[in-house]
Amino acid sequence: MKKLFKVLSLMAVLAMLTAVLFGCAQGGEEKKEGGEGAKEGKGKVTLGYVEWDSEIASTHVVKNVLIDMGYDVETVAVDAGVMWTGIGDGDFDAIVSAWLPGTHKDYYEKVKDKVDNLGPNLEGAKIGLVVPEYVTINSIEEMNSVKEKFDGKITGIEPGAGIMRATEKAIQDYGLDFKLQDSSSAAMAASLKKAIDNNDWIVVTGWTPHWKFAKWDLKYLEDPKGIYGGEEHIATIVRPGLKEDMPEVYRMLDDFHWAPADMEAVMLDIQGGMSPDEAAQKWIKNNQDKVNEWIGK
Repeated sequence: MKKLFKVLSLMAVLAMLTAVLFGCAQGGEEKKEGGEGAKEGKGKVTLGYVEWDSEIASTHVVKNVLIDMGYDVETVAVDAGVMWTGIGDGDFDAIVSAWLPGTHKDYYEKVKDKVDNLGPNLEGAKIGLVVPEYVTINSIEEMNSVKEKFDGKITGIEPGAGIMRATEKAIQDYGLDFKLQDSSSAAMAASLKKAIDNNDWIVVTGWTPHWKFAKWDLKYLEDPKGIYGGEEHIATIVRPGLKEDMPEVYRMLDDFHWAPADMEAVMLDIQGGMSPDEAAQKWIKNNQDKVNEWIGK
């Protein structure tokens, strides 16, 4: 009887182990079929961008639209030179951060025969020297006369950026007795905020669209020599072969177009504390009609 009891107990344990193993197998299979990781992707898209507030906004909106379309998307933040070399060499599938015809002119000239320019995704862009509205001068030509109020410096962004090169030329052509101070887009905005909080004079390298124009009363200094050029646009550039490799992605990028107010709304949310992805998802949710135009719905 004891032997029979042992056999029955062993059979019960084996039955329990079998049930547990079967349940695990079933659970794993369910996760594979229905879980998020199980969704079969359409492929990977790599987007390069410069870490300007404007381009963080646009790149993450495009990223999240493509993710919603079923693609795996990688975004790579680099400086302008690396971004243009990357798209020229095919390391990136696309960039939506090309400031043309002026700011990125030199970069574009080097790769224009190796890339596809899909045209503007945003129009009405501009670069130049920006000051708070309370600053009493209105032209770059007046800067030397009030050099002390500006501490003899122009607060810039990343060295090598197109607007920095234009500012170096402005210093030379206008004979400005000013030093151009390298920093970053974020550091420039922080310096601007500090100066405005204290009602101090400051001149920065600026561009629109940018959230700072929605947050503070600012103005461009007039540029009678035309160093900073006229109105610019932001273009979408893709690698050759993308149209054939990923026609749906190509069509979406070709149809991607929005207004400065759209971009500034995303930038303001990021500035307010949202992550770039959160701000992009909020904008997409609130502008589904526009997004549907991009994706052909």
